[in-house]
Amino acid sequence: MSLGKTIQIFIPDGNPRSVKITDITSRTVQAILLPRSKLDYAASRNELNNVGVYFLIGNPDDETQPLLYVGEAKDCLFRLRQQNKDKDFWNAALVIVSKTQFFTKTHIKFLEWYCYSESEKAGRYRLENPTVPTKTFVSESMEADLLDNFDTIKVLVSTLGYPIFDQIKKPEKKEILICKGKEAYAEGEYTEDGLVVFAESKCNLKETRTAGSWVVGMRKKLIKARILIQDGNVYKFTADHIFSSPTAAATTVLARSANGWREWKYTNSKTLDEVKRQG
Repeated sequence: MSLGKTIQIFIPDGNPRSVKITDITSRTVQAILLPRSKLDYAASRNELNNVGVYFLIGNPDDETQPLLYVGEAKDCLFRLRQQNKDKDFWNAALVIVSKTQFFTKTHIKFLEWYCYSESEKAGRYRLENPTVPTKTFVSESMEADLLDNFDTIKVLVSTLGYPIFDQIKKPEKKEILICKGKEAYAEGEYTEDGLVVFAESKCNLKETRTAGSWVVGMRKKLIKARILIQDGNVYKFTADHIFSSPTAAATTVLARSANGWREWKYTNSKTLDEVKRQG
């Protein structure tokens, strides 16, 4: 059974869309979220002048997944200023530091490697690192402490709206949703992030005239990203993929105009609409 946690979010300038400083009150790890446009304001504070791990996050319109860069720095503010000049894709940064200034270069090199590895496993973001971080040797006891720190990092970044490390797992059979029609057969789950379509699901190959340009465009992006690949007379999902709505998922699978709330059905034949909106 998961235990409850008390999380404190401090908004230093009073703007809920600006810089957020977050921690679990009983822990020493702190997460700072800053929009790229607020970098100068964040620089006026002391939190970023610290050793830490950082994440650059972007969501370009021409991408099927948000983008993520994982880095580490002896001085996070200095590094973010560099990345502001060098990298175009990001619009927000998450910085992880120690409230007690406990982290050393060895600590953050290990955390950088581990965060990269765990984000890659989760598969929610497309990683933008040109080189893969390498694992730094740490003692067994230090590794145990850093993995405990990672558990806190995972909770904080997800609380701030970025589930970088949350792996998608298939639910129990009774919770699985099915969307099918012609050659299409897809399984998915309705989650807090949207409708997840699971890997190996099959989509109809050709769009109908009712599909509309946005459906055609969305499918083209998925094909370009190789999330959809042709497999005989269908397209197949190569990985779990999160759609923002049940309708976006259903139209992609069925290759036509569709109401996702009615097309996605549980194994008892009840629609998503009946269970989640009418029930």
